[in-house]
Amino acid sequence: MKKILIMVFALAGFISCQKPAATSDAPLIPEGITYLTREEWGAREPVLPMRPHQLTRLTIHHTGVPQLFDRSLADKLRSLQKFSQEESPLADGRMKPAWADVPYHLYVDVHGAVGEARDLNYAGDSNTSYDPAGHLLVVVEGNFEKEAITEAQMKTLEILVPALARRFAIPADSLGAHKDFAQTSCPGASLYAELPRFRQLVSRK
Repeated sequence: MKKILIMVFALAGFISCQKPAATSDAPLIPEGITYLTREEWGAREPVLPMRPHQLTRLTIHHTGVPQLFDRSLADKLRSLQKFSQEESPLADGRMKPAWADVPYHLYVDVHGAVGEARDLNYAGDSNTSYDPAGHLLVVVEGNFEKEAITEAQMKTLEILVPALARRFAIPADSLGAHKDFAQTSCPGASLYAELPRFRQLVSRK
């Protein structure tokens, strides 16, 4: 009996690590938003071990590169995964080590579609000094120091951000941006300026 109980508790612990602590049965991506799963864009398996975590924050990033209107979301995600899983040069000349997978959990493309990136059960990666464990990382395509958020992206974010906060019981004051935790301009001035409105939307949930 003792051995059976130990096995039951071990299995329960394993299962708890496999599912983010959701407080809603609603789908991850709300109805009306185009969603591309890892299987649909042809994701490769992670190439390194990843850290399990529990989601307590929602943190917004931008890709920091120009928006690409004529390239498919699947192609963008495959390229991002390739860059992520290899040792790659950064814009400032530093070399990024190979990461296990795409560093973010969800990718919002220029047309407002959402791509599934890293498994939500595992902490993301960063080339800055903050620890992204506990952060649900949403990256928005574009360099918002130089570009404007598209109407389609804004429409998606206005629905997606409060829906994610509701699903994972993330309060409005735990919605932030990359620059709140590290020395960086990410997610760019124009997107960062929208965070107070996103917090208001989360507060109304």
